[in-house]
Amino acid sequence: MFKRKAFTLIELLVVIAIIALLMAILMPALQRVRKQAKSVVCRNNLKQIGYGVNFYAENFDQFMPRGHGSGTTIEPWFILFMPYLAQRAIDNDYRTVKIFRCPSYPDKKQTLGYVINGYRNPGEPKYESSSQHQATKLTKVRRPAEKIYLADNEDGPWRSIITSATDPGLGSNDVFRPTHLPMSEDTGISMGRRVARQRHRSGCNVLYLDWHVSYVDAEDVTKEQWILGK
Repeated sequence: MFKRKAFTLIELLVVIAIIALLMAILMPALQRVRKQAKSVVCRNNLKQIGYGVNFYAENFDQFMPRGHGSGTTIEPWFILFMPYLAQRAIDNDYRTVKIFRCPSYPDKKQTLGYVINGYRNPGEPKYESSSQHQATKLTKVRRPAEKIYLADNEDGPWRSIITSATDPGLGSNDVFRPTHLPMSEDTGISMGRRVARQRHRSGCNVLYLDWHVSYVDAEDVTKEQWILGK
């Protein structure tokens, strides 16, 4: 009569140990792949927004929106760009446009994953004390391939979670002083860091004003990249 063989306890434990070892080896690699995929989606989002900015400028004599600080009557940049984006808003609600969200932002309630360049030129009134709300003509931008228009939004207890286009926290999504940059240690509501330091690896994704998108290490993001007329 044929005798049926079965795994011994030792063999079963060896198999379990091998599976556990393989999982321990593979999980970090899978996590890296997942993070890389999110970063690619983020860069694609910025690229799509860049197309929207360009189309908007073509229709408005080469002017592009800048910051949206508190007290301004100008519509937020993400509202102005909606008609020019590949993704269409539902009922004119920007929150249905997924490209405004970075998939790596920790708080999934955040509907605005990017901050905008509101830097004034040196010598202008309110330089580094207030955001530039007035539109800027693209032809006035020097070295557009080196100038940042949008960057990953920082997360932290001092950062506003934007859930609608009328939130008062919109005024904290403009970048116009050195303490807003990634290497700043300031975590105040108005003065604190606004550009993400470690959203993707050890830096952030940015949209430049020639409409190319790139990852930049936090330590390589400088004030000069935000001053458009210099």
